[in-house]
Amino acid sequence: MDKVVASADHAVADIPDGATLAVGGFGLCGIPSTLITALLRSGASDLRVVSNNCGVDDWGLGLLLASGRISRMTSSYVGENKEFARRYLAGELELELTPQGTLAERLRAGGAGIPAFYTPAGVGTQVEEGGLPWRYGTGGEVALASPPKEVRDFGGVRHLLEEAITTDFALVRAAVADRHGNCAFHSAARNFNPLCAGAGRVTLVEAERIVEPGELPPDAVHLPGVYVDRVVAAAPGGKRIERRTVREPFGTRDRDPARSPADAVVSADSADPVRPEEK
Repeated sequence: MDKVVASADHAVADIPDGATLAVGGFGLCGIPSTLITALLRSGASDLRVVSNNCGVDDWGLGLLLASGRISRMTSSYVGENKEFARRYLAGELELELTPQGTLAERLRAGGAGIPAFYTPAGVGTQVEEGGLPWRYGTGGEVALASPPKEVRDFGGVRHLLEEAITTDFALVRAAVADRHGNCAFHSAARNFNPLCAGAGRVTLVEAERIVEPGELPPDAVHLPGVYVDRVVAAAPGGKRIERRTVREPFGTRDRDPARSPADAVVSADSADPVRPEEK
């Protein structure tokens, strides 16, 4: 079955208001930017998104957030988006913070048909006890808080019951996909993408390269096509580096034993962050 569709706009056309979405990526690495941009154009709103984070203020899921299209996030890290913090504290956004490994396993369990599992992560914290602010009121009061979790003892260790996550749709980015939906990811871009793909009832994949069936060796397949419903070509370019740092070329200055190794790292905001050999 050929799962390639004509455009990203066509791929996201049936995502309705109020849909739940699992969105791959970690920071800005491996995010489905083409599908996110198409979803922004589609006008769908009141979206409930499960993703490791919410991009940055002007890229990735941050674009949907800034336009007021996301009503709820389930995430493990949200520290790189000032607009996210503003909306959450102002009561405009609901947030379920989840330990990162727990979030990954909740998505994996959803894709595997496992309804719930026990984990020691979060024992003895508000994750167990409840009370984490999910939504603030307009006056700064906690309008909705997390409930306490069921606890059981296994081998003398307390564990929390965590429920699996499934969503209406999943948005994923792959390095290579064939027309049957089999996918391969490049290095760290593999991150949450296969997990989100399994958790979505309808999974949309944008691929940097689309090949014919059989061109992707079976041993190179990270995500079987059975999990994928639509494949679209990723828009050229569009990749961004969240926080770029480079090191000074070795031997360009006297070495000071008192200097910390971290002192050798310069920010992308410095006057000339490009290595001489890259100029």
